[in-house]
Amino acid sequence: MDVLPIFASLRKHRIPTLLIVMEIALACAVLCNAVFMISRRIGDIHLPNAIAEQEITTIKLRGTDPKLVTSDIPRNLAALRNIAGVQAAAIASTVPLSHQNWGWSFGLTQASSVTDQNNTNVTLYFLGEGADKTFGLQLREGRFFNATEYADSTVGNAALPTTHVVIVNETVAKQLWPGQSALGKTIYSGPNYFTVVGVVADVLRPFVSTQNEQKSYYATFYPMAPDPALGYYILRSAPADRDRIMKEAVQKLQEINPAAVATGVTYESMRDQYFANTSSMVWTLTLVCAVMLAVTAFGIVGLTSFWVGQRRRQIGIRRAVGATRGDILRYFRTENFLLSTVGVIIGMGMAFAINLYLMQHYELSRMPWYYLPGGAIALWLLGQFAVMGPAMRAAAVPPVVATHSA
Repeated sequence: MDVLPIFASLRKHRIPTLLIVMEIALACAVLCNAVFMISRRIGDIHLPNAIAEQEITTIKLRGTDPKLVTSDIPRNLAALRNIAGVQAAAIASTVPLSHQNWGWSFGLTQASSVTDQNNTNVTLYFLGEGADKTFGLQLREGRFFNATEYADSTVGNAALPTTHVVIVNETVAKQLWPGQSALGKTIYSGPNYFTVVGVVADVLRPFVSTQNEQKSYYATFYPMAPDPALGYYILRSAPADRDRIMKEAVQKLQEINPAAVATGVTYESMRDQYFANTSSMVWTLTLVCAVMLAVTAFGIVGLTSFWVGQRRRQIGIRRAVGATRGDILRYFRTENFLLSTVGVIIGMGMAFAINLYLMQHYELSRMPWYYLPGGAIALWLLGQFAVMGPAMRAAAVPPVVATHSA
């Protein structure tokens, strides 16, 4: 189809043409970035976590006497293990996605200090005996801690445990020793050193990184004897028993620790709570995209309908000299395609600029290139869909009626 008559017609309607082009450009820019952010947040919500999430209940006990932990913790664990349906019980310093992070920085040489810029910052998980089974940690290399290592490790008033052994996530092992086995390797922080005795499948940190997914798995594990640093009681059971066990466990701990406060939650609920704001953001951005696309579509319909009304005489003349309904339909679809093309070209430039701004001021990662043509295709399809109704009404006007219109 010859597009020159289309351009000649659009020059006569410059303001409506400019409005629809800018509407499409803005829609393309917002759509690309919104869909990118939605995909990133959905990815965060569904980050894999190599623990038995559906089988875990956590109990937080606050207000205990730190001087009595060496006797209280074994007593509390014994009481919890006696609850019907409990398959395993242990204690830990924190749990994934709990927001309660104990982090530290390590290097690979004896000269490394906690302030070295080239060090790797990781979460420290302090585990009581049996926590590997309770969490359902999945061993990839090496071994779990033995009874002697648990008994010999404490924290007290120090920042790091007195042990010299560590288990690391797969991601940490690959980051620190790419292409090598991590077993037998050592990490350092000042005078403190820890030798890797095991590698486990990736467990999430107490928080996730929205900018770098890999850093969400920078976690290490240390054995720990009963110590004030251990504050989470972890129970494992069949999913059907979790709610009952959680209530009984809270009641049991409250009875034998009357001066303390026990609160319990299933791990699935903890994960849902952690990502609650992220889920709300996803739904909000989805709603914004839907409304924006609907407004854009209605704008195209309105302006095209206006143009059809203005061109009834022109359409009638074309029909009278032999143009078919298909010709009229193709004319308006081609016109819309040209407008959409100009709009998406401008919109892709705007989308790229917006992404750069978000990267600089809101720590958003770079948007992959394929979101730009994806947004363009979406706007092209939307434009063709929106213009179809007015174009079909124009094509259906009888030549005689159109010719006699004022």
